[in-house]
Formats: sequence, C-alpha cells, structure tokens
Amino acid sequence: MTELEVTNVSKRYWLPKPIGSAVEPGGWARRAWSRVWPSYDAFWALRNVSFTVARGEAVGVIGPNGAGKSTLLKLLSEITAPTTGEIRLHGRLSALIEVGSGFHPELTGRENVFLSGSILGMRRAEIVAKLDQIIAFAGIGDFIDAPVKWYSSGMYVRLGFAIAAHLDPQILLVDEALAVGDEAFQRKCYERIAALRSAGKTIIFISHDLLSVERLCDRVILMQQGRIALDGPPSQVVAAYRRAVAAGAMFGDSAGQADRGVSVTGIRFCGRRGDVEIRTGFPFNVRVSYLASRPIDDVVIEVWYTTHGGAVLQCEQTTARSSDGLDLPAGAGGVEFCCEALGLQPGAYAVVARILARNGTLLHVFAAGSALIVEPGQASRGQFYMPYTWRRARRPAAIESARFAQESPDGLKV
Repeated sequence: MTELEVTNVSKRYWLPKPIGSAVEPGGWARRAWSRVWPSYDAFWALRNVSFTVARGEAVGVIGPNGAGKSTLLKLLSEITAPTTGEIRLHGRLSALIEVGSGFHPELTGRENVFLSGSILGMRRAEIVAKLDQIIAFAGIGDFIDAPVKWYSSGMYVRLGFAIAAHLDPQILLVDEALAVGDEAFQRKCYERIAALRSAGKTIIFISHDLLSVERLCDRVILMQQGRIALDGPPSQVVAAYRRAVAAGAMFGDSAGQADRGVSVTGIRFCGRRGDVEIRTGFPFNVRVSYLASRPIDDVVIEVWYTTHGGAVLQCEQTTARSSDGLDLPAGAGGVEFCCEALGLQPGAYAVVARILARNGTLLHVFAAGSALIVEPGQASRGQFYMPYTWRRARRPAAIESARFAQESPDGLKV
C-alpha cells in the first residue's frame, strides 16, 4: 500500500536581481528604480519531482548541497507548499528536524519534554506513559530537572532527539538528526530508527552520511539540481554518487560510460602481514587492479579516501614521489600503494580509484564495493594519527631560552 505520493512537484523561489554598481553608466538611476520597483529572477529549487513510497519502506535521499533535498524536506513536512504538483500523505507524519528547537531555556528538561511533545502532536497521557523511556534514552541523569539553559549543546539535542524518537508516527522524516551526541548515543539512535523500521513504519531519511543511508534504507533517491537523477538500490545509487563526486561532476559520468581504453576492475585492502583487519598506525596496502584494451601511455592512478559524506581526506597518486607518468601495456595489471603507518582514525571510509591522462582527462572512476573499516590500533587523539617520537631536551628550557634571546635571527651573538 502506498504511504506517500509525490506527483510532478516543483518549487519556485523569487531571487532579487543584482542591482549593479553605482559607478556604471546609469547605475544610480537603476539603483534608485530598484528600490521603488524591485525585479526578481525565478529560481526553481525543485523541478517535476515524482516518486512514491510504500508502507514500511525506508527511502534515503542524497545529493550535494543545493540539490533540492532541504526544499523537498520542507514540502514533505508542510513547512511550505509546492508551486506546482501534489503531495499526498496517507498517514501521520513526524519530522526529526532541528531537534530541540522548541525548548524554552527557563524551563527544566522535564517541563520541556511536555512542551515539545505537545508541539509535536503528542497527547499528555502519551507523554506521561513514555516519560521514563524518554529520560532514559536521553541519558542526561539528574539534569532532567535543571533548566535547559544550563545544558551543554550535546545534552540539548540528545533530549530533543529522545522526545522526537518516541513519537508514534506512520511516516517518519529524518534530516541529519542522527549526527548528535557521542558514538554510543548515535548507536542508540540507529537502533531506535531500526526498531521503528522493524515495526513497519515508513521512513524517509535525508542525509549526507552515505554509510548510514546504505545501512538504514531499502531504496535511495539521488537528487541533482532540483531533479531526481537516480532512484534504485542503495548500493548502486551510492556507488554512482561516489563516482560522480570523484569525477568532479554531480552526475553524468561520461568517463565511466565512454571507452577510454582502460578501466579499474577492483580495489583490495590489506593490513599488516596480509591481515584483513586494518588498524590505525599499522602498515596498510591498497591494490588497484586495471584492464587496458590497448597500450596506454603517460597516465596517473589515484586513490581517494573520503568520508561517507564525500569529503576527501587523502589522495594517493603514482606521481607523488616522481613526476613521471605511468605506461600501461595492454592487458590486466595492478598498482599497489603502501603505507607504513595508516593515519586514518577508527571508522568507516569510502575509497575511490581514478585513472587519468597527464593532461587531466579522466579515463575511468571506480568506487570500492565495500567500505574501508579501520579498527582501533595506535591510540591517538585528534582527526588523524601521526607517528612521532619524543626525547628529553639536552639543556634545561630556561638555558635554551636565555641563549636564543642573546642571539640575532641569523644566529650571530649580539
């Protein structure tokens, strides 16, 4: 049974036209006239978007910034209305958007549970029945009876998510709401969403976290410039999005479709001594396999490590140590990149390989079929692991400071 229908939906906004500089010929007149009679250009945030969602289905919506995801979210949650088209909801919809935004700073956490729950459509008896579950889920302890103005930002959004997560909707709209709290709380959020999914709730998940989209969704919609570019299984759509990001274009990977004479056929990860477990600070190798239909001269092979939102963390290139290009004979081959101490912190990462001509022409893009899972290894705080050593200073710090203070910048005593 269909739970949600979106039919030929478009959304138009009016943007003010640039006024121009006052020093241009006639500039003052145009600026004066624009104040009396301003002019606008039409901007279509969504164009003819159509899709349906079946009852109990989990659908992810992904795409770059400006693709129309937020506009679609506002239309589905009835914050704004479509310019053309129709949206039909066959059930109660609840949205996990900007959790905690309705809290009153002077009220306690407990009082805000009742306030926010009422705003979200919960009856008082329903809030009373779920109060203990909400408090336990938020994990803020005795602070539940303290004014929320004393809360940390993490406590604030955790309580807001706990309230919204205990609604009983038929359709749940989630917008990046899982990116709150620490890792343990995020795991609890995923378990809650999974429980709602198991209970047959319909879920629409709008996110930049591609790993979460693959984990939670049955189907994924890829948005591009206000239109639906792809709609299909999560693994296929997410892989296409990663290839498009690596290719430097949102969609239309012509390099992957045209015959450029060479293609990447696989990416293989290997830890220390052939171990399949990859650990922070330990040796790590990645092998890129390729197949050339003819000899290809002067190419560059790259490996990109990205977050599941598409942010590039590292790029390895065959030209990193030498500017010489790589000549590929016809047939199958491979290139192996070796790292003595992996700098990525524990987590899951997407890996993409590219083959380019030296003039920058993209020959092929290939996304690894599975995420790179980095296990804990060398303990390190911060964004990445960096090998280092330390030793005692040869002289006391005070003596060193005094010596440097008596020397000029070029090292000559003054």
